[in-house]
Amino acid sequence: MTPLRHARPLMLLAATLLAGCATAPTPLQGEFAPLTPEQASASGRPGDRIRWGGQIVDVQTRTDRTCFELLGKPLQTSARPREADLSAGRFLACRQGFYDPALFAPGREVTVTGVIEGFEEHPIGEYSYRYPRVAAEVVYLWPEREPDYYYRYYTPAWPYYHPAYWGPSWRPYRVIVRPRPKADDGSGG
Repeated sequence: MTPLRHARPLMLLAATLLAGCATAPTPLQGEFAPLTPEQASASGRPGDRIRWGGQIVDVQTRTDRTCFELLGKPLQTSARPREADLSAGRFLACRQGFYDPALFAPGREVTVTGVIEGFEEHPIGEYSYRYPRVAAEVVYLWPEREPDYYYRYYTPAWPYYHPAYWGPSWRPYRVIVRPRPKADDGSGG
């Protein structure tokens, strides 16, 4: 028996287990049109079923519904917006009911599923932008991301930090490195 013959089932099992780790939450699963908000704005048509995600820019509560202005981002395989300085275009998503603007605050990440019901022109500064408007079926609020802490282990150099030199109480030490704060963007706020 060849070793390769045993490796194939193991590779298949590993691939299956890894694929299970990257699935979208149940409310975000389904079949969706493969277009971005930017593509829909340029040449999309009402009626396309979409799954888009991004960061909240603004929330407007109305008497019967809540509307979100979102900065679209590419999605990971889990349907969570990628943490990158990329834009897939802006879009509006409206859903029946009240969504608290304190919880759905600007900067939070959401993923929306629904149907494109039309387009609206709104200014961004002096630029007139064409937003796709989505009748949202699901507005999925993602938990806030934890800061990226990582540990750096320092291994001392030989012979000055060797246990034989200092005795049995010598231990390597670890330092927690925290991310640097983001630079001020100059907006004054």
